[in-house]
This record gives sequence, C-alpha cells and structure tokens, in this order.
Amino acid sequence: MKNQNLQIQLNLSEKLKILWPYITENFLAQLKSIWFIVVYLAAFQVLVLGLPIVYTAMISIGIFIVIVGLMFFMEGLRLGLMPLGETIGAILPRNTPLWGVLLFAFILGIGATFAEPAIAVLRTAGAGVRADQAPLLFSLLNDFTGELVTVVGIGVGLAVLLGVLRFYRNWSLKLLILPIVTLLLVLSLIANSNPELKAILGLAWDCGAVTTGPVTVPLVLALGIGVCRILGDGDTSNAGFGIVTLASLFPILAVLLLGFYHYLNDNYVGSENYRGDFVIEAQEQTQADKEPTLLMDEDRYFTEQEFRDYLNSGDLDTRFEVEYRGGDKQLVNGEIVVSDVQVVLKKSPSPIPALASDDIWNPEVNIGKDVQASLIASIRAIVPLSLFLLASLWLILYLNREKLKIAQEITIGIAFAVVGMTLFMLGLSLGLTPLGSQLGGNIPTAFASLTPWGTEHGGVVAAQFTSETTGKIVAIIFGFFLGYGATLAEPALNALGNTVEKVTVGAFRKSLLMHSVAFGVGLGIAAGVTKIAFNLPLVNLLIPPYALLLFLTWKSSEEFVNFGWDSAGVTTGPITVPLVLAMGLGVGAAVPGVSDGFGILALASVGPIITVLSVGLIVARVKREQ
Repeated sequence: MKNQNLQIQLNLSEKLKILWPYITENFLAQLKSIWFIVVYLAAFQVLVLGLPIVYTAMISIGIFIVIVGLMFFMEGLRLGLMPLGETIGAILPRNTPLWGVLLFAFILGIGATFAEPAIAVLRTAGAGVRADQAPLLFSLLNDFTGELVTVVGIGVGLAVLLGVLRFYRNWSLKLLILPIVTLLLVLSLIANSNPELKAILGLAWDCGAVTTGPVTVPLVLALGIGVCRILGDGDTSNAGFGIVTLASLFPILAVLLLGFYHYLNDNYVGSENYRGDFVIEAQEQTQADKEPTLLMDEDRYFTEQEFRDYLNSGDLDTRFEVEYRGGDKQLVNGEIVVSDVQVVLKKSPSPIPALASDDIWNPEVNIGKDVQASLIASIRAIVPLSLFLLASLWLILYLNREKLKIAQEITIGIAFAVVGMTLFMLGLSLGLTPLGSQLGGNIPTAFASLTPWGTEHGGVVAAQFTSETTGKIVAIIFGFFLGYGATLAEPALNALGNTVEKVTVGAFRKSLLMHSVAFGVGLGIAAGVTKIAFNLPLVNLLIPPYALLLFLTWKSSEEFVNFGWDSAGVTTGPITVPLVLAMGLGVGAAVPGVSDGFGILALASVGPIITVLSVGLIVARVKREQ
C-alpha cells in the first residue's frame, strides 16, 4: 500500500473556531497589562479633577487598536524575532571569533532600538516644547530628531557590545556601573550650570527608559544567554543579566554628548550657526494673557448657549432650582400674593461629574494619513532588523552547511510584527497619547487655575483645591499609585520575579521583588510629579538617589546588583512609557514656568533599583544570620 498524504480541509469558520481560544487568551493577556492604568487615569480625571474625558470615542478605539496591535506584535516576536535571536545567540559564539560576535552585538543593539515601539514617542515629543523657553531641547526634538534617535541606537549598540564582552572577560557589573554612573552625574552637574544644556537633562535621562522595551530586552538577553552557554557558565538562569542595565545607561551618555556637541557648535534654534527653518518670534503677552478670564463652571452655571436656547424654547434641558428674591407680600382673598418678585433660575450641579464631553473625536485626525505613516514607520523599524538577523543566521548556517528549519514560522512572525507595530503606533496616536496628554494637561487644575486640555474657548477653570499645596500633594499621591499599579500589571515583572526567586533559591521571593519594584516606581513617578509641580531642577532629584545607588551597589553582592539594576528595565513597558511620557509632557506644558515635562521616566527608573538593592541587603543579612 502506498503512503498517502492526508490533508484535512477546514473552512473559515472551523479555522476560527480552533484559533478563537488562542486569540482570546492573547487578547486578554494584553488587556490585563493595560486596563488598570487606563481606568485609573480616566477615573482620576473624572472623579478627582471633575473634568470629562475629551475625545472618548477616539481614545476608546485607539486603546482597542493598541491591545490588538500588541497582541500581533508580541506574537510576531515569539514566532519571528525571538527564534532568530535565540538561534543566533546559541550558534554565533561557537562559530565566530570574538570580533565578529561584538560586531553583531553592536548592530543588533542599534537595530533593536529602531524597532522599539516607544522610540516613536521621541519623534513626536517635540510638539509641546517651546523654542523660546528651551531652544536646544527644541532643536534636538525637532531639527535633529534623526540624529537623536541614531545616537540613542548607537548608545544601545555600544552597551550590548560591552555587555557581551563582559561575559567573555568575566568582568564584574559593579565595576562597570560605578564609573559610568559617576561620569553621567558629573556631566549632568556640568549641564545643570548652563541654562541651555540644563533643559536637555530630562530628555537624556528619560531616553534610558525608552530604549529597554519588548524588542531590545528579549533579543539582547537571548544573545547573552547564548554567549554564557558557550563560555561554560553553568548557571544559565543568571546569564544575560547586566546588558539591560548598560543599555539603559549608554543612551543617557549619548544624548548628553549630542547636546554638548550642538551647544558648543552653536547649532540650535536661535544660535549663531543655526541653519534650520524655525524662527523664534517675539511673543508679546497681552493683558488678557496676564489676567485670564475665569470660565464659569458649566456644571454649576448656565452658559450663553443655554440661555439662548431658553429664550427660544422656554424650556431648560437640565436640572435647575427656582429661587424667589424680594417682592411685596400681601393677603388677598385668603391667598398670599407676592408681587414685584425676582425669579432666579439656578443650575443644579450634577452629583457625579460627566464621564465624557460632547467632543468624542478630534476633527483634525486623518485616519488615512495616520495608517500610512504608522505602516511606513513599522516597515522601517522591523524589516531592516529582521533582514539583518536573517542574513546573519543564513551566513552562519551556510558556513556550517546547515539549513534554517523554521523559515515559514519566522516569515509569519515578521509579518505579524509589522502588522502589530503598525496597529500599535496607530492606536498610540489615537488613544494612549491623547489620554496621557489630556490627563497631564489637566492634573495642574488640582492646584492652579488653567485652561482644561482640549477646550477651544480659551477660558480657565478654578483650581479644584483652595490650598495650592493640598492640590499638589493630591497630584503627587496620584503619581505614586499610578506607578505602583501600572508596574504590577507589567508582564515582564512577573517573569523577572520567577527568575530572581530561582537564582536566590527562594531567599528573595517573587512577591517581595514585585512589590519592591512597584513601590520604587511609584516613588519615582511621585518624585517626577513633584519636580514639575514645584518646578524643581531635575538634577536636585537625580543626584541624591544616584549617589545613594552608588553606595548600595558597592555594598551589594554581584548577584543582587545584576537583577537589581535590570529591574528598572522591566518597568518601562510599551504601555507605561508612552503614557507616562505623554502625561509628563502634558503637565510640563500646562504648569506656568515649566519648559518641559521630561524626567518622570528617569526618576521612575531609579526608584526600583534603590528599593530592590535595599531589600536585597536586608534579605542577605537575614540569610547570613540564619
């Protein structure tokens, strides 16, 4: 009997029935990582600030697209980029000299940075920066955006190269961190003494958080694990640690050096050698700007439009109370008659603030152009990296006379990654960025009279709290719980907790690590809000914690330094970074006297390292005393 290849033919509905549980599981996994932060932001604006959500339909659709995009993107990583990275990480060190491995690591770091979803935020972050307040920062984000992204990529490439070389040379991570952080602090102090350079500090330190996302971290870890296996490191559970830390430090150095370069060459908007098209125009402050007219709270007072509608129809389509003022009261034929009375209709405030405003969609949004821009950006980010990985793997396999066995799965994975990143970037522009910017622009209404985000009439609303200090404290508390809750929802933190518990043989439990990291991120974001609310210099909030970190790093064991510093990387996920960055820029644009809102991500990154290393020292001491 001849063997026959039997193929089962399924129609579309049968295929969907088989795939539906898998699709649902992946969708719910992404929803789980995003629901808390979205609900928390919306609830704070509606219930605490008393302001409705603007563009609710657009934001809701955008968030849904983000979830679907992340679902495709993460599946694309699993099927395409991750197998490529893991295969190369396992084969490359065995068949390639050291210089070849280091060159591959350098190019991989650059390519992975360009493919990071959050890197797109840097390309749009310059819109809220005023050239007259921060000329150098404005130019970096608008005139030199390509240079900015390139030097960040080069910084990550050098970090991955150094991280791999560290495994070959068996260098201590502590001995690398201490001089690098010291250098960063010295450069930051120098920059802080100059008004132009001072403005770029927040951007530089935030770039360290933007680069360690869902593409860079797994790829460089796969390479690190492969190298450690070839080098004979028996404890592969601890392999790969440290590269993520270096990948978050070198971009800071790269951006600072780029800023110094343009400053020393007088090549930024308003300077002598500036060759750009932007011109700073003198902005005269009118009397209306100096003394803004208070916009009546539409929840308590009738508007001109409502008054006109009342004149036309005689009816009020809202809750109101009737009050009688004055009048001559007389008893006439057993009836009390009040003449010459003034009848006052008073609007009754709603017991619960409105959830959504009447503006459900931004009319300036062009879906067609946004889809096209997102697709082009996704292809530019994913395809070159994939081609580089495929070409490297093909060359390695060709030299060893082997064949790529999972070519079809990898091709599907790359396609999924492109589709996923396209949807993610589209959803980012429709949903996450407007939501974060909106809340950021409205948070200052807790302590200052400002124009609410998205309003076209140009009026202002009074501060929610009579005491400015109380309002600022409320905003700071909001920042803490935002960081704490959003961090616990990050899937990467759960994976790190399992690894750390295994490495420490249960001494540092998963739950303890997760809450330590979340607490540190909460403190960091609270510090970032404090910086903007009180308009504090960023360097005053960076130097003390990093000085403390240098001490804690020196006192901690190599084991705790490895995952303690890497814990900052897992807090900067694809959801947290765009939202927190957009929120920070929104707050910075709304608070008088603040030129930008950068710095929150930097403080959110340093917080968990401090808490993890501190708890690690306590755990190590308890373990020794047992």
